[in-house]
Amino acid sequence: MKFFESADANVDVIDPLNYSVQITVEPTPDGDTSLESTLKDASSLISDENKPVSGSLGLLSKAKTDRKRLVAALFEQARYDGLVSIFIEGRDITTLKPDATFTNRPVPVTIRVRPGPKYTLGQIAVATGGLPVDPAEYGLKPGGEAGSATVLEAEGKMFNALRSDGRPFVAVTHRDIIADAKVDRLDYNVALDPGPRVPFGDVWIDGAKDVDPGFIAYMTGIKAGEVFSPDDLKAARDRLLKLGVFSSITVKEAKAQAADGSLPVQVEVSERKFGFYGAGATYSNTDGAGVNGYVGYRNLFGRAESIRFDAAISRIGATALSNTPRPTSGIDYSSSLVFKKPGVLGPDSVYIGSLEIKREQPLAYDRESYAATSGVEYDIDKYQTVRADIRGEYEKITDYLGERKYLIGSVPITYTFDNRDNELNPTEGFYFQALAEPSYGFNTSTPFVKTQLDGRAYLSLSESNRLVLAGRLGYGTIFGADLLDIPNDRRFYTGGGGSVRGYEFQSIGPYFPSSVPAGSGFNSDFTDTPTGGLSLFDGSIEARIGITDKIQIVPFLDFGTVSDKLVPDFSTFKLGAGVGARYLTGFGPIRIDVGIPLDPGPRDASYQIYAGIGQAF
Repeated sequence: MKFFESADANVDVIDPLNYSVQITVEPTPDGDTSLESTLKDASSLISDENKPVSGSLGLLSKAKTDRKRLVAALFEQARYDGLVSIFIEGRDITTLKPDATFTNRPVPVTIRVRPGPKYTLGQIAVATGGLPVDPAEYGLKPGGEAGSATVLEAEGKMFNALRSDGRPFVAVTHRDIIADAKVDRLDYNVALDPGPRVPFGDVWIDGAKDVDPGFIAYMTGIKAGEVFSPDDLKAARDRLLKLGVFSSITVKEAKAQAADGSLPVQVEVSERKFGFYGAGATYSNTDGAGVNGYVGYRNLFGRAESIRFDAAISRIGATALSNTPRPTSGIDYSSSLVFKKPGVLGPDSVYIGSLEIKREQPLAYDRESYAATSGVEYDIDKYQTVRADIRGEYEKITDYLGERKYLIGSVPITYTFDNRDNELNPTEGFYFQALAEPSYGFNTSTPFVKTQLDGRAYLSLSESNRLVLAGRLGYGTIFGADLLDIPNDRRFYTGGGGSVRGYEFQSIGPYFPSSVPAGSGFNSDFTDTPTGGLSLFDGSIEARIGITDKIQIVPFLDFGTVSDKLVPDFSTFKLGAGVGARYLTGFGPIRIDVGIPLDPGPRDASYQIYAGIGQAF
């Protein structure tokens, strides 16, 4: 047993050696006070000071590498006259031999930096074989920023701009960069050979076993004869990735043209397991227990056709709980069978057909439904999607007025714009969705149109995303029929974890009477329950504050109103406020929110607790 052990010995390196480091940065001629922090961030000697190196040779090697890193950091700051000197035990590392040894513990290391003046750009010359390229559009202009990273980034953008013009063989044939110490200017001269514009050729597939290679080529969307585009290659990979049948995908152009002058495209794929399944369980002190599961297959007929069966049972034991919102009977259940076939109307489309069965008992009604849908989803571009379905549904609904049956046909059309940087934990971007759903009740001879808008915006106020502001607004209106002629599930409701937190689900809006007249024939189980509405306006504001890299505290304010008129009554807002916590994981944030109703109704408790995966919106 070891009672005493040196710090140097308690590491997994050979001949461990500890060191201490100090850095001195001379004042800059232009008074830049942030440079010292930048250099400290760039220094591996400083960042790894608590990690022993492997002997004297290891320390010397690390110091020489660090000197290069610090010089590069000065160049990135456009300080091309800067000098970096590093001393170990007072000796300049440029004079030390590889077999030098150091005796002090820890070994003292000193870094001295003379930054020198900051350069600006002088003469700019860019040759592109006669093609019009303006270097000023990429930040290269006399008197401009001359940092090495800025200059090389601009050169890379010009290079990529030529490639995007259909020229896959762009090459840098000459580069001359001169730092003039007399005037503190950097002259930049570069020649880019654009090469010819080249058409795409055949698409070759490698690695496909069970997925049809011809279908893979079709789904890339790349057509022989069209001009080469790196964006088309990226879009092809994204399309193949969305199929869900590949674990890895590479799409790249050939290194040389074919005999006919075209440029072949090589697609390399690795197929994943096509079968999948999963299961889960839930429990609530108000809604009882629940179980759910799914099973599916991703490549039914060799062209990435998928089928998935989902089933869920909930409210197990809910009738035995004393604090249920209203009397309920039995369990809730739902199941669906969804079939998808990609590529029906081109590579950017997918056919979606489904069969659904559902029984639910929310606060406002009891409902049993049987539905079938058939439709197509089409990606307009990277951010925009449109979907159109034909839906038929039979449902039986019970509320305060009794039991009614509906046979409904509808054509829901949805447009979505989504450029968020992350679906489960967005920090930048916008989300907008518009729904128009014309419907007709065949057994009630009732036409109506449901419309709804949903907008969300996200803004990060720090580079580390430690402070993110998020906002959501929703608006909806139902035209063409009176409120009570529209099926309850098609009406608008708000309140609950997905809308106005702090309130019972569906609890905001107009209500049926709070008492039942004797002998009236109304269903007493639904006294004082929501009727739903013809219009909706709601929204949320959140501040997602990072306490650590993994933990967020989220204060929020939600608001909403539902009206039995075509236009929401903006004077009857319900407000909910609270605070939540997020634990950020690789599969999305784990969320818990506590909401308080600021104007509680008869169905609302003093607070509500919500949990889930992903942000609230």
